[in-house]
Amino acid sequence: QVRLVESGGGLVQPGGSLILSCAASGTIFSINAMGWYRQAPGKERELVASITNGGSTTYADSVKGRFTISRDNVASTVSLQMNSLKPEDTAIYYCNADVRPTRWTSRTLNTWGQGTLVTVSS
Repeated sequence: QVRLVESGGGLVQPGGSLILSCAASGTIFSINAMGWYRQAPGKERELVASITNGGSTTYADSVKGRFTISRDNVASTVSLQMNSLKPEDTAIYYCNADVRPTRWTSRTLNTWGQGTLVTVSS
């Protein structure tokens, strides 16, 4: 069983910064892609940023140049540095990871964290 635990959400003023962190624990042999998604009230969940185990990154157009995703493969963590935050960034942010639990199978488990709320407001 794999568990993802997010931290770092909260209230921030427009133009401010926050760092979200996510730690994976449990039965983990390796982790392929890790990423952050968000869901605003009344909207569908959307990809914010993702990173492969080789370090290749993808960003939503709305956050390019403002957000930076990074990961620590040894610690099984992924972080999201969010700068120049806007009210429209307000959402619940979810960590996601594609986890290979053991060396004995090539199957992966797509796993979600419980979410952390980010509110951008003055």
